[in-house]
Amino acid sequence: MNNKRLPSPEEAVNILRNSGCSPNVIRHCKTVAKLAVKIARKCIENGANIDLELVHVGALLHDIGRSKTHSVNHPVVGAKIARSLGLPERLTSIIERHLGGGISAEEAQEFGWPPGSYMPETLEEKIVTYADKLVEGSRVVSVENAVKKLQQRLGQDHPSARRVMKLHAEIMKLCGEKGE
Repeated sequence: MNNKRLPSPEEAVNILRNSGCSPNVIRHCKTVAKLAVKIARKCIENGANIDLELVHVGALLHDIGRSKTHSVNHPVVGAKIARSLGLPERLTSIIERHLGGGISAEEAQEFGWPPGSYMPETLEEKIVTYADKLVEGSRVVSVENAVKKLQQRLGQDHPSARRVMKLHAEIMKLCGEKGE
């Protein structure tokens, strides 16, 4: 794959299949992509400068690492797969930075990940990360429900819950809507 060109959405789905992603993971990725594109379009209508194609393909491929593991390491595994396929770095960074509301350098070290911060930085990374939090399986849930689940799983004061709420506020503002 040419390092400059994003795969098409159809090619992205084929990449998921060829990598060994299950039908459930592919369904989840398609649902995240549909929601992420909807959010991105709303933000674009409100004047945000967002690469819609990158959001779409990034959301489709965000969980490619689940073809090999369903552990907390799936973003790092997914980024390794993406790089081995010669996918553009702007796409690979979406895959690598989508976990939780982002993973700090300290948390990454605890996970045994390569050194660095895995916090979403670009608007495209943030939109995909946010959309992923709002999709359980292939069902869209409210941000409140998503945060509550994170808190139940990781603890009431876990930084991921705060990061997701921060992403929610930032994206609602970009979309021209009131974020709580």
